[in-house]
Amino acid sequence: MKRLSNLLTAVAAAALFAMMWLTFADVFARKFLPNAIRGAVELTELFMLVMIFFALPLVALAQEHIVFDLLDRALPGRWLRWQKVLSQGLTAVVFGACAWLVWDRSLRTARMGDITSALEIRLAPFHTMAAVMLGLTAVAHAWMAWRAWRGAHEPSGGDTGTSR
Repeated sequence: MKRLSNLLTAVAAAALFAMMWLTFADVFARKFLPNAIRGAVELTELFMLVMIFFALPLVALAQEHIVFDLLDRALPGRWLRWQKVLSQGLTAVVFGACAWLVWDRSLRTARMGDITSALEIRLAPFHTMAAVMLGLTAVAHAWMAWRAWRGAHEPSGGDTGTSR
């Protein structure tokens, strides 16, 4: 699990770093050279796509997503466990459905041969990557639902979520 987490972190960080340097170089080229970098906007969009979708499973596993916890203090501990099972399970289903839709989109994009306008980069591999990362996020939420069902402690050392 740690290796996967490190890989996802490295790819997301590399995409962010590439986006940062590309933006710097593009602004520099616009200011001090005759024209901007061709396709900089397309590359920035693709790097952002990679960064966001590689970070999704990390956010899920770290449980750093936005949480509505208004009722956590009012519910008995036994109900909190079932609330976690239900919320993580539903989230897994939603991410799984999104993965399926994006996978279908990636197949259609590959079949049609869609490319970016300036640099003519094929879009299907990026759509496929997004679908796989959404599927991985669904698996992460399903795993956390299973852990909550078993009553296991949270990865952060036993935090029940009542302090959020």
